[in-house]
Amino acid sequence: MSQLRATKPGLLVCTAVCVCVFLYLRDPPPEEPEESTYPSAVECGFYPDELCSALFEGKEAAPQIATFCNNPHGSQILAHLRTPGNCSRISQEVQLITRPLSAEEGNFSLAYIVTTHKDLAMFVQLLRSIYVPQNLYCIHVDKKAPKKYKSAVQTLVNCFENIFVSSKRGRVAHTGFTRLQADLTCMRDLVRSKFQWNYVLNLCGHDFPIKTNKEIIRYIRSKWTDKNITPGVMQPPHVASETNGSRLEFTPEGSIYGSPNRRFKDEPPHNLTIYFGSAYYVLTRKFVEFVLTDIRAKDLLQWSRNIQSPEQHYWVTLNRLKDAPGATPDAGWEGDIRAIKWRNEEGSVHDGCKGRYVHESCVYGPGDLPWIIRSPSLFASKVDSTDPLVVTCLERRHRLQALRQAEVPAEPHWRFQQESHFNTTRSR
Repeated sequence: MSQLRATKPGLLVCTAVCVCVFLYLRDPPPEEPEESTYPSAVECGFYPDELCSALFEGKEAAPQIATFCNNPHGSQILAHLRTPGNCSRISQEVQLITRPLSAEEGNFSLAYIVTTHKDLAMFVQLLRSIYVPQNLYCIHVDKKAPKKYKSAVQTLVNCFENIFVSSKRGRVAHTGFTRLQADLTCMRDLVRSKFQWNYVLNLCGHDFPIKTNKEIIRYIRSKWTDKNITPGVMQPPHVASETNGSRLEFTPEGSIYGSPNRRFKDEPPHNLTIYFGSAYYVLTRKFVEFVLTDIRAKDLLQWSRNIQSPEQHYWVTLNRLKDAPGATPDAGWEGDIRAIKWRNEEGSVHDGCKGRYVHESCVYGPGDLPWIIRSPSLFASKVDSTDPLVVTCLERRHRLQALRQAEVPAEPHWRFQQESHFNTTRSR
């Protein structure tokens, strides 16, 4: 009995302790904040413009801060295209420039071929950066793109006479004959359009403009008037007889996957000399009409079905024909179309990739921005949604540059919010 009396207080104490532990585990008190090296929300400042300015200036801490400051713009862009609506509202909400910014630009129209299949917000950012009402845009939406993606693109396209979806939709690989076909399909559509244009340029969803519309026009007029830009070279004689096509060759503009050191299975038609170069181009309208009608171009297209990366051969080979409109038969790698960081050029041409390398080329990170804006090239390649701040900063800088060069008053919806916090003196 005495043992039981002695045990009761112990049991009560034990029970009380257990209840306290249970309540603590169920609803623990807030932990003491640990000292953290992470930037707080306040350190993001007037996001994104203060951070973008710091990145363009190459401030050492800026790329680290960019890691923790999220990009909110994608969801805002997508919200405007979820449902069809008033086109005037869509135009203002997407913030497209709706008038020519100068007489010079109004009298010189460009056509664009844009191939896309994912990252809708990034596609809209690309489109509104290159869009002006006097230009023409053919959008090739890959057949494998999700239904909602296609619907959103169509919602946007339906609001503008000078933007249309390619008449044929197919699957398009990053490289190969299907990519060549996509460009040619858009070219046929562009030639049939009621709109006049002077030159055509091709873009993919991972490209972004560095130069404004006015700067692109002035670059073309500076030394390429009535000429095509197709950077590339002839097959080196010392490798003409080699058949091993496994080695990856690099060029100033891009990569050639085995092409210079392989022998083609079939001889090229019309005894054409095959050149190797960039898949990107700036072409005159007359040259496009030549490509669509000349028998050599048609036969070369059929022959190209059985070769590797034909888009890296087709345009430059035809542009080296002396009788082709706007031909540059003696050109080499001239033509600053794309700014690309290649892995094998690290330490010589550039200071390394601050993002990540994919297929030997850099997918840009925020730390690459100073190098990009110093480039003389028209476009940067590659950007993607893993580092959306790269596109956001490039877009906001691009819009400010365009409006600064404008000869007409800016509409309110042309300006992005908080642009007054963008340091324009150090990011030109």
